[in-house]
Amino acid sequence: MTNNLPDALSLTQALVRENTVTPISTPALDILEQHLSQAGFTITKLPFSEPGYADTDNLYAQIGSGEPHLCFAGHVDVVPTGDVADWSHAPFAAIIDDGKLYGRGTADMKGGVACFTAAGIKYISQNPDFKGTLSFLITGDEEAVAINGTPKMLNWLKQQDIKLDHCIVGEPSNPSFMGEEIKVGRRGSMLANLTLFGTQGHIAYPERADNPMPRLAAILDGLCNDALDQGTNLFQPSNIEVTSVDVGNDAHNMLPQKIDVKFGIRYNSLHDFDSLEALLKQKFDAIHERLGGRYEVDYFRSGEAFYTEDKLLIELVQNAVKKHTDHVPKLSTAGGTSDARFIKNHCPVVEFGLVGNSMHKVDEHVDIADIKTLADIYLDIVENYFGAKLNMSEGDE
Repeated sequence: MTNNLPDALSLTQALVRENTVTPISTPALDILEQHLSQAGFTITKLPFSEPGYADTDNLYAQIGSGEPHLCFAGHVDVVPTGDVADWSHAPFAAIIDDGKLYGRGTADMKGGVACFTAAGIKYISQNPDFKGTLSFLITGDEEAVAINGTPKMLNWLKQQDIKLDHCIVGEPSNPSFMGEEIKVGRRGSMLANLTLFGTQGHIAYPERADNPMPRLAAILDGLCNDALDQGTNLFQPSNIEVTSVDVGNDAHNMLPQKIDVKFGIRYNSLHDFDSLEALLKQKFDAIHERLGGRYEVDYFRSGEAFYTEDKLLIELVQNAVKKHTDHVPKLSTAGGTSDARFIKNHCPVVEFGLVGNSMHKVDEHVDIADIKTLADIYLDIVENYFGAKLNMSEGDE
C-alpha cells in the first residue's frame, strides 16, 4: 500500500484539469484508478453502450468484503463550459485565486469525488484490517441522459451479487455554505415532447386548413398556470415548465402544419409517472375534443420522487457535518435530480458535498477550505460508519 496518500485539493485539481465534458470521462477515471489501485482497491472498468446514445466509461472500486457495505457515488463528467472567453480563469486550468479553486466541475462534482477518494484511501491506510466493504461507484454519464452510467452499473452489481447497505452521493448539496443541507430525497422528474398536428394552409382561407395555434394556446395556459399541488411537509410544490415551442414556420401568411412543445415536470410524492400521464391525457383530450385536431406525446421517465428515512445513515452524516462545520444541517429534498434516484432502489442513500451555488455557471469555483472540510467529514463518516455497525453487530451477539 502506498505511503503517498493523495490530498483532496491536489486530487481535485488533477481531475478538473481533464476536459471531461459529458459523456467523456476516461482521463479522470484513469487518475482515480491509479490512486485507488495503489491503495489496494479492486478496480473494475464498466464501459456501456446503447444504440442512439454515446458510449460511456464508468468505474467501480471496492476494498474489503462482507457487511457492512458503504458506497460513495459520484460522477466525473461535467457540463459544457460555454464561451471560454467569459471565464476569469481557463475552465480546465484548476487555478487557485483568493482562496478559491476555479474550474468546470470543481463543485459539480469532481471536488466531491476527490474528497471521498482521499478520505477512503486515508481510512484504509489507517485501518488495513477493517471489517466490511468500502466502495466507489463513479460514472461519466450523470450530466447527460444517464443511460450508460449509474443504472447499468447498479444492474451489474446485482448480477455480481454485490449488495450495498448504504450510499452517500457527493453532489454539491449545500446551497450557500458548508453544513447547510443534507439531501435526503428528491422530487421526481419527467420530460415530455408534445406534438400538435394541423393542416397547412393560407391565412386568407383558414376554412381550408386546420390551425393548431388555438389548441397550443389552451395547452400552454394549462401547463403554465394550473397548479399540480401545494407541496407536502417533506417536498416543495410540483411544477410544470415549458422549455420550447417550435412551429417551424418562417412565413407570415401560412398556417403551420404542426407544433412541437417540450416541457418538464418536477413533482413530489403526491404523484408518480402513471398518475401524471393520466392527468395530462385528460387535459389534452379535453382541449382537442373542444377544439378538434390531434396530438401525440412522448414521455421520458427520469426518476420517481423519494425520501430516505434511514436513521443510522442520516445521523452519521449529520453528526460528522456538525462536528466539522458547527452547523446542524437541514434535511432537504429541494433541487433537481441526481443519480440518487437510481440508487434509492438498491439501498438507503443521502447526498452531501460541497457548496453548489456556482455549479454549471461561468467561473464555477469552490473555497479550498471547504475541500479540506469535506474530506474530513467523509473520513469521519467512514470511521464512524464501520465502528457503529460493528458495535451494533457485537452488541447483537
